[in-house]
Formats: sequence, C-alpha cells, structure tokens
Amino acid sequence: MSNEPSTQASSPARVSGARATGLLAQAGPGLLVMDVDSTLIEQEVIELIAERAGTREQVAAVTARAMRGELDFAASLRERVATLRGVPETVFADVLGELRPTCGAVELISELHARGCRVGVVSGGFEEVVVPLAARLGIDHVAANRLEVRDGCLTGQVLGRVVDRQEKVRCLRAWAQEDGVELARTVAVGDGANDLGMIAAAGLGVAFCAKPVVVEQAPAAVHVRDLRAVLELLPLSR
Repeated sequence: MSNEPSTQASSPARVSGARATGLLAQAGPGLLVMDVDSTLIEQEVIELIAERAGTREQVAAVTARAMRGELDFAASLRERVATLRGVPETVFADVLGELRPTCGAVELISELHARGCRVGVVSGGFEEVVVPLAARLGIDHVAANRLEVRDGCLTGQVLGRVVDRQEKVRCLRAWAQEDGVELARTVAVGDGANDLGMIAAAGLGVAFCAKPVVVEQAPAAVHVRDLRAVLELLPLSR
C-alpha cells in the first residue's frame, strides 16, 4: 500500500454549529419558520419583478446591501418597490411560474409534517406570489408584504406593515402560540440580516447558505443548497 498522502480534497461540511438540545432534542420540532427568497426558493422575487421594470440591477444592488445588514430593511424595501411603478399586475402570475424551490424544500416540508411539525414562511417578498407558492407546497403559515395595484398596474407602494426583522420574530412567536408549541421547540431558517431576530428567538436558529453576518451570529449553519440538510441538525424521527 502506498504511503503517499491523499491528494483528494475533503468534502466541505454540509452543516456546522449547534445541534438540537433540551426540549427540541427530546420532543422534536413543533414549528419551523423559514425565509423565502434565496432560502425556500432559489431566486429573489423582487428582482424577477424588477426585470420587467428594467430596474433589476439597481434593485439587486440594494437587496444585497440590505441582506448584509448595511441598510434599514423597511426603507430599502420601499426604495426598491418604488422602481416597480407601472409594471402590469399580470407580473405576479408570470413570476410565480418562474419560481424554483430550493433543492430539498419539498422533502423537508414533507418530513416535518410527517413528524407533526408545522411549517411557516416569513417573506420580505410579496403575498401575491408567496401565498400561492405556499399553498402549492403545503405550508401552514404565511406572512409577506403587499403591493398596491391601481388600474391594473403596480403603483410602486407597499400596503400595510412591512415584514422586517421585528415582524418575523412576531410571526414566529404568534404561530408558536397558535399551534400550542413552546418556543424551545421552534426552528428558524434564513439567509439575510433581517432573519437574525427570529434566528436568535427560536429554539434553534439556522443560517442557510447565508451572508457572513448571519453565519457569524447564527447558532447553526447549513452550507449546501439542500434544505434537507436542516434535518441533520434535528433529532432523528421517533
């Protein structure tokens, strides 16, 4: 046998950091809440809409800064949405047809439901796209922003409250209470700075292929674009 050292590079870890402990490890998850853009799906919905407005590059640049935590999320959202003025509302159906769930999304949701765990999504994107997507995937709870439409076109305005960092935490807590799940049995998954609040509040917070600021602060991380890897951080099904 050769004593030469292997030249084959070791595979990078799929997950790192904390695993489920305490009540979460003993009883399993009761509620998992995840971000949508670049987490549940591969794309950023606002960028797909901005493509039709001719402002995708501008919007993508602002999105990247917001996800790194360099900008106030609500203000940056309104700035980006303002560039969408005049886009026909038919864009929602077009964009919905383009969405690609992240690898493992369907399997993760199915396995969680099989374990009696509810699933929610909190999105800085838009109800007009996220709600039908969630229905298609069998997701139990949904929160997203709403875009104002007038005379068949987007006005460039957001209606009502903005789903920012604080609102994501509020949804996590409210849904846990609604489902009768102790917060210690919740899991939060996201990739951007506006997910850090719920990542800190949940029983286990997971950075999913996330921005460096999120990986640094999240207790656990998934480093592959496969949502099934989240299950590797949780106890085996009973």
